[in-house]
Amino acid sequence: MDRRAFLEQVAAWSAGACLATPVFNVRSILAAEGRAKGNPLLAVAKGKEYAALVDRALKPLGGMAAFVRNGDRVVVKPNIGWDRTVEQGANTNPDVVKAVVQRCLDAGAKQVLVFDRSVNDPRRCYANSGIQAAVESIGDARAQCVFQDQNKFIPVQIEKAKSLKEFLFYKDALATDCDCYINLPIAKHHKLSKLTIGMKNAMGVIGGNRGEIHKGIHQRIADLNLVIRPKLTIVDATRILLRNGPTGGSLDDVKILDTLIASADPVAADAYATTLFDMKPEELGSTVAAAKLGLGEMNLSKVKIVTA
Repeated sequence: MDRRAFLEQVAAWSAGACLATPVFNVRSILAAEGRAKGNPLLAVAKGKEYAALVDRALKPLGGMAAFVRNGDRVVVKPNIGWDRTVEQGANTNPDVVKAVVQRCLDAGAKQVLVFDRSVNDPRRCYANSGIQAAVESIGDARAQCVFQDQNKFIPVQIEKAKSLKEFLFYKDALATDCDCYINLPIAKHHKLSKLTIGMKNAMGVIGGNRGEIHKGIHQRIADLNLVIRPKLTIVDATRILLRNGPTGGSLDDVKILDTLIASADPVAADAYATTLFDMKPEELGSTVAAAKLGLGEMNLSKVKIVTA
C-alpha cells in the first residue's frame, strides 16, 4: 500500500464507509517520501536564551524552512504529561515550545497544533507546565494549544511491526492530517524504560490502554514509531531529570544543561541524548529496536554532529 492508498483508507474509515482497519506500511511510506539516506546530521546547541538556542540548533539543518513549507499543517508534539512546573523538569520547556511554534509560523505554516495525551489532569498539565500560556502568548490564531478529542483516535494496523500489530493513533498526528510532525520531547529518566526521549514521546498520540505498551516496552515503542514519523526531532535538554522519572517532583533530581539537540533522524537524536545521562545508545532498548527496524542511525560514529 502506498501513501495515497493509506490516506484514502483512513479517510474512508473515518467517514464510516469502510470497516477495515487502515494498514500502515512503513516501507512504502518512506519510499514515497523519498527519505534521504547516508550519514544523518545532528546539531547540538547550548545557551541560556532559549529562543536564540532554537535558531542555533536549527541553522545547521537549514532552518525551520527546511521542514515546514508555506501552507503546511504542522503538529508540534511536546511532553505535557505531568502536573509539574518548568523547574521540575518533567515537561518540555515552554520557552522552547514557543520558539519552535513561532519558527513554524515564520516558515509559512497555515496551522500549528500543540497537544499531548496528559497522564495527570490535562487542564492542570497544560496550565502548570506553562506550555498553554506560552503558545497563546504568540497571539496568532494559526497557533493553538488544544486538548485531544477522544473521537479522533483511529485504529491502525502496523504492518512491519515486530510486536505491536495494531493500536489507536490520534488522527491529527497522522500523515492524513499533518504535513509536518515535529517531535519536541524532554530528556529524562524513566523507571521502566530507563529513559524517555523522542521515540517514547509517541505515547502522547496513542489512545486506548497505554499500559499495553509496557509489555515489551522497548520493541513496542519502536513499533509506534513506524507510524509516527517526525520530520524533525528537537530534544529539550535544557533541564534533564536524572532520577524518579517520568514524573519527577524534586528539584534535586534536575540537572540544568541548557542544551538542545536537533536532527531529522529520530534514532540519532535519542542516541545522542542518551549520552547526556552517561549511558551508551545501545543501553536503551527502544533505540536498538528502532535501529533494527531501519528508522534511523544509532551509531554516533556515523552521525555528523555539529556544535551550533
